[in-house]
Amino acid sequence: MPYWRLSAFYLFYFASLGALVPYWGLYLQSLDFSPQDIGLFMAIIMGTKIVSPNIWGWVADHTGKSIVIVRLGCLLAAITFAGVFMGTGYWWLIGTMVLFSFFWNAVLPQFEVTTFNYLGESSHRYSRIRLWGSVGFVLTVAGLGPLLGVLGVQILPLILMILFVGIWLASLLVSESTSKHEASEKVSLYRIIMRPTVFVLLLTCFLMQVSHGPYYTFYTIHMENQGYSRGFIGQLWAFGVIAEVVAFLLMHRLVPVFGLRNLLLASLLLTGLRWFVVAYYVDSIEMMVFAQLLHAASFGVYHACAIQLIHQYFAGRNQGKGQALYSSLSFGAGGAVGSLYSGAIWENMGASFTFVVAAITALVAFFLSWVWIRPENDRPKVC
Repeated sequence: MPYWRLSAFYLFYFASLGALVPYWGLYLQSLDFSPQDIGLFMAIIMGTKIVSPNIWGWVADHTGKSIVIVRLGCLLAAITFAGVFMGTGYWWLIGTMVLFSFFWNAVLPQFEVTTFNYLGESSHRYSRIRLWGSVGFVLTVAGLGPLLGVLGVQILPLILMILFVGIWLASLLVSESTSKHEASEKVSLYRIIMRPTVFVLLLTCFLMQVSHGPYYTFYTIHMENQGYSRGFIGQLWAFGVIAEVVAFLLMHRLVPVFGLRNLLLASLLLTGLRWFVVAYYVDSIEMMVFAQLLHAASFGVYHACAIQLIHQYFAGRNQGKGQALYSSLSFGAGGAVGSLYSGAIWENMGASFTFVVAAITALVAFFLSWVWIRPENDRPKVC
């Protein structure tokens, strides 16, 4: 298995995410866009995930060339992102973000398929590869905070462009997996989705990302408004992802002991706690550090559980479509709704109320999962 070549892709991909998610709002704010405008721009990036992964996933399933789709998407994403250097007008940026995110959002689900094909029956080792994405995120978010404080946020588009080119170069290092779909797979995609456990799992993933909307869109702005420096905010982002890395390192030991369902429920409950802390204790450095520590649960444990459950339920010929659905319904639709509602509520009701809504959303997801998600044999073998 090409461990380091697979890991390099995750490293660069999530390094770009570490530059885009925490700081793109600041860049847009420097262009004098309103909070509602910023919410819309971030929603566009999330919203194309509703359509893009499913279109590209269908193509990949019919051609059997997932890594070719990844390479093409990476190249076109870098080319279209160059549009940000050619204009900063409202409609120009909207068009640029639509094109860029359509290609950028296509690549990760298909690369996940490639990774799982290489892993085969050792899917529990996924977190050991995926953690390098978290490392890339940490390095970028921690380094960019002080750098932007010195050079200004206007340098952000150039940094992002370099990272997008890096993703494309990393994709060239990975060859197509020789693993084949199971010939015996006969279950239709619709029948899988309509199983109560699977349907509620997808709904839970959607709600989880809806709850993250204020965090990904306004957390940096929120902290700056409270007087925190960009350097310290970057360190908080980095600390959260370090906690996520630790979670990924431990998942192969936690899953056999607690099971995917229990770990998923714990992650949802702790996510609700995290947003309540951000809502009411933002003036406390210690509580903000604690809130970032909970990122280990709200993303690390949650994502590792969710993607393994998706891998179990959408087997064989449905693997690519399952990963596309997970991406489009959670990070796509959920992220878009989260960005839109947070932009609207933030402007009209304030920061604290916005994060309270996020906390309630996470707790609704917990209740639904507690009642409906009861997977059989959810403890993968540890090889």
